[in-house]
Amino acid sequence: MKAKSLAYEEKLETLLTEAGMDRLDALHHQFLRRRSLEFRFTQQQLRQLSDIAVDLVMWGERPLHEIWPEMDSAILDPKQRRQKLVQAVHQHWLRLKQEPKRYPPLTVTTGYDAQRIRRIETEKDKLALGPCPVASPRTRCCNLMTLDAVENCGFDCSYCSIQSFYHGDEVRFDSRFAEKLARLEIDPDRIYHIGTGQSSDSLMWGNQGGVLDALLDFAHRHPNVILELKSKSKNINHLLRADLPPNLLCTWSLNTPTLIAHEERLTASLEDRLKAARRLADRGALVGFHFHPMIHYADWRQDYGSLLQQLVREFSKDEVVLVSLGTLTYIKPVIKQLRARKAFRSKILQMPMVESDGKLSYPQAIKEEMFRFAYQSLQAWHDDVFFYLCMENQRLWQPVFGYDYPSNQAFEEVMKQAYLKKIFNKGKRNEQ
Repeated sequence: MKAKSLAYEEKLETLLTEAGMDRLDALHHQFLRRRSLEFRFTQQQLRQLSDIAVDLVMWGERPLHEIWPEMDSAILDPKQRRQKLVQAVHQHWLRLKQEPKRYPPLTVTTGYDAQRIRRIETEKDKLALGPCPVASPRTRCCNLMTLDAVENCGFDCSYCSIQSFYHGDEVRFDSRFAEKLARLEIDPDRIYHIGTGQSSDSLMWGNQGGVLDALLDFAHRHPNVILELKSKSKNINHLLRADLPPNLLCTWSLNTPTLIAHEERLTASLEDRLKAARRLADRGALVGFHFHPMIHYADWRQDYGSLLQQLVREFSKDEVVLVSLGTLTYIKPVIKQLRARKAFRSKILQMPMVESDGKLSYPQAIKEEMFRFAYQSLQAWHDDVFFYLCMENQRLWQPVFGYDYPSNQAFEEVMKQAYLKKIFNKGKRNEQ
């Protein structure tokens, strides 16, 4: 028995390292090391306890070393103590995920340095234009084409994986972007829908590197291109001074003030986003709004309800071209990356997760409830604004909207025609 204990001690540091204990502070590390010597946890149990410890700290809940004694004291059978303790901790963690999360009333701070981002100019071999990178055959997709005018984002949204895909603290501008975009061959008989908000925010960089000038010129020269700029920024100064093409859509990703404060750090406030949209709409630009991700929490219905009512009050249906709805979806590597962030405070992973079209997301009942609520709250816009679900399974369309599309191609075609009709009607009003 003593030999087994010595053997376990000798491999314990390796077990702790492989379980990801380096993500935890010294107090947690020492606690789990002592408990491991006491219970001789398996590699799988250590990994589970380590993940839960990280999550509890990330979510702002009571840490593992505080809840442990309460659970330990409730176990009556000493022979099953190890197994029962791990099960009790896991059940506590599951309860926190299943219950609607509650955010503290004050804005959180993270110590994130907005100046950490470095602007880098580089020269690419070709223009980064292609299909939406998150498109999946398992979800209903609008076949948006994405144009990577800039790579990486300076915002710090807790749920976003952009920064993990690119260059850490570097934001890269293609030094020959304008030149390559000007040479891009466009079929005049085809309608294109191109967005620039997938690899970075479309507006936060303004016209750095001449990006906005190049995009506006591109849209002016190709009226058969529907160009969408998607943003969480208030940086519209360059657009206010520019000659805006009629086929330009300026869209904002919106969320409640609670979620912006806690999960969309460094982005513009809700009021600033809406003011920016209002100013561009006053200039005659078509605007749109993305509720993606909608996030389920204790006050979601009240908070989203207020926001949706504000939209109807402040924007007419003639000014708004689209509203999209979507929610959180994760692949396991992204969850691992979020847990690996140092001093990361977020409740974003404190949610029930089920397998959903090859990823992890909310159960369908929660999605339906949130999406239906948003759609019905904007009933005044139903006949004149194009609504759609982004990156969601087609089975959700009928219960949310009362209709669906037989294929991605059919969805794409109806969307483009709706946008073109809006652009045409806006042109007629401007001529009057």
